[in-house]
Formats: sequence, structure tokens, C-alpha cells
Amino acid sequence: MPKNYYLVTYLMFALCIALAGCVNVAPWERGNLAKPQMEVDPHPLQSEIQSHNYSSREAAPSHKSSTGGGGCGCY
Repeated sequence: MPKNYYLVTYLMFALCIALAGCVNVAPWERGNLAKPQMEVDPHPLQSEIQSHNYSSREAAPSHKSSTGGGGCGCY
């Protein structure tokens, strides 16, 4: 077996996976992809409000847009 057999096999596998994601979407199918249920986070505003409430009560900079401040919710 050649030295780079595993590297070449891994790269070919990664290439096959990457090319499998490339598809042409017909115009009449794009409406299905634009539905709110297809989003990663279907309720972004609600999630942001919950995240803000959690971070203001937590009193720790663990929020994704972590800023300084106390547990009182003031920034």
C-alpha cells in the first residue's frame, strides 16, 4: 500500500460528500425551501429574547454577544 493511501481515500470521500450537496433547485421548488420551518432557528426573535433574559439573570458573560454587566439586566 502506498504511503498516502489513507489520505487519498479520505480526500476522495470528502470530495464525494461535498459534491453530493451541490444541486440545482428548480424555481417552483424554491418556495418550499423559503418556508419558516426550513430555517435553522424558526423563531429567531423569540430565541433572542429568551437568550437576553437568560443572560441578564445569569450574571455571567456566557451570552453569544457577551457584554459586561451585572445580573440586573443593565449593560
